[in-house]
Amino acid sequence: MVTWNVATVDPPDDLTSLLHLNDPEGPDLYVIGLQEVFSGPLRFASDTIFDDPWSQVFMSTLAPLNYVKVSSVRLQGLLLLFFCKLEHLPFIRDIQATYTRTGLYGYWGNKGGVSVRLSFYGHMLCFLNCHLAAHMNYASERVDEFEYIMDKLVFDGEKAPKIADHKLVFWFGDLNFRIQDHGMHFVRSCIEEQNYSLLWSKDQV
Repeated sequence: MVTWNVATVDPPDDLTSLLHLNDPEGPDLYVIGLQEVFSGPLRFASDTIFDDPWSQVFMSTLAPLNYVKVSSVRLQGLLLLFFCKLEHLPFIRDIQATYTRTGLYGYWGNKGGVSVRLSFYGHMLCFLNCHLAAHMNYASERVDEFEYIMDKLVFDGEKAPKIADHKLVFWFGDLNFRIQDHGMHFVRSCIEEQNYSLLWSKDQV
């Protein structure tokens, strides 16, 4: 899985490091969640007709390695791509992609969640890429958005209609939870020295 807030920039030409393409085995699946993909009016209109530049570069990189794009879903700047090795394709069923807006009371797609769910060798999996409210003092709003997505994001049919009905849920993205009250220097030194216990009490998650 990859999660990356790309801050409206275009994709790099070389994704070798990001996707660990030098691994001779290669993963069975690639699930790529991006946030803040550029979605200006002209670009977004173009992307609804043609694949956006990020999707294009991932497809052109992975297709020669026998990966197939199984599904994708986009909500303005949120993008989720699901690739699998060709050999696994016959064992994927019940693919659905959907999204839930949380930005500006659900009317604007600048924040929210995009999801792909499927049956993989009989196991129901759900992948959810989210971008929640930013800024230090919006921790409770982030929790509200998490609960809103859990409640409102629904799939068609009786087989695992809700997020929590799946055997495995992978929830990732730019969740924007922060470590309060500590400066960046202190946080970095704790991480470098692996003194994580000093950070837990101030971790909004």
